[in-house]
Amino acid sequence: MDTYFTIEEKYLQAVEEATYDTAKGLQLLKQIIEIDPLYARAYFQLGKIYFYQVCDYQTAGFYFKTCMELEPAFPDNYSHFLSLVIFLNMEKQVTMVSEKALNTPGVEAAAIYDLLGLFFEKSKDWNRALRAYQKAFLEVTCKDRKGEIEESINRVKVKMTRTAAYQYYLTG
Repeated sequence: MDTYFTIEEKYLQAVEEATYDTAKGLQLLKQIIEIDPLYARAYFQLGKIYFYQVCDYQTAGFYFKTCMELEPAFPDNYSHFLSLVIFLNMEKQVTMVSEKALNTPGVEAAAIYDLLGLFFEKSKDWNRALRAYQKAFLEVTCKDRKGEIEESINRVKVKMTRTAAYQYYLTG
């Protein structure tokens, strides 16, 4: 077994282990937190594992939130945390996390606006969804992502016209 001398070395090993062996990665990340309870990136990795692999959303939220509180300038945490609160339909948390994300240097604004568009689309708030997707389009720099966002804009426009076509008004 390798001996790691710094917390960063332990962290890199834990991230690598988590890729191949979730249980071992969890164990190493929790050891890091025992050694240094303020090491925010270990909380981030734990949040990802609990969200995407274990599907324990409450625990994932705890770890993402703890990471955000310990290291608010760590940009990687925000899109995953926002994905979680959108998945759970937690409107107040969506607002709070997205606002913090958009004010954090290094956060990909296009990804945040795209997630907000998804949230509003799921809520059937077509106007806000369209505005969010349009903001994402203005921020995007990747050609593939640009195409995905254009598809989202077009999808919402279709939904808007179809919804409008089925609205009936009583007069009399």
